[in-house]
Amino acid sequence: MSNPDSFTPANASRRAPIPIQHCGLAMAAQLLGDRWSLLILREAFYGVTRFEDLRADLNAPRAALSQRLETLVEFGILSRVPYREAKSRTRHEYRLTDVGQDLALVLIALMQWGDRHLRDDAPPLKVIEKSTGESLSVALVNTRGRIVHLDDVAQTIAESGGS
Repeated sequence: MSNPDSFTPANASRRAPIPIQHCGLAMAAQLLGDRWSLLILREAFYGVTRFEDLRADLNAPRAALSQRLETLVEFGILSRVPYREAKSRTRHEYRLTDVGQDLALVLIALMQWGDRHLRDDAPPLKVIEKSTGESLSVALVNTRGRIVHLDDVAQTIAESGGS
């Protein structure tokens, strides 16, 4: 993002406009900024919700998977829902909550960035509109729904109580 109002070449010791302890990005990175958490969320968005299925898909160590699932449940991103198959003990699946669903655009943006800049020759997963089959991409839009290019984006501190 460009912020031309805060950039002065003579000012070599610029500071971020908000302290790191109050920054939503920093807080989200603290919670989600490891490989396993992001991959668990990827699986949840694909509909993979059971521990053993997650472990098999991700090849994740049990302890790491358990710890990350617990954290995602604690922060309300996933909910733990019991299920029981015939002649088995009660187990849990992990479903996205509304808070977790709100991460969809973030994960799609990361996926599309990775597809654009990091992907090998395998075809990417396309995100499409169900009714038309048209490809979708993540974009910044203003309140009137107009796409805003990154060159036209600046930061400002929100009013109290706003987001």
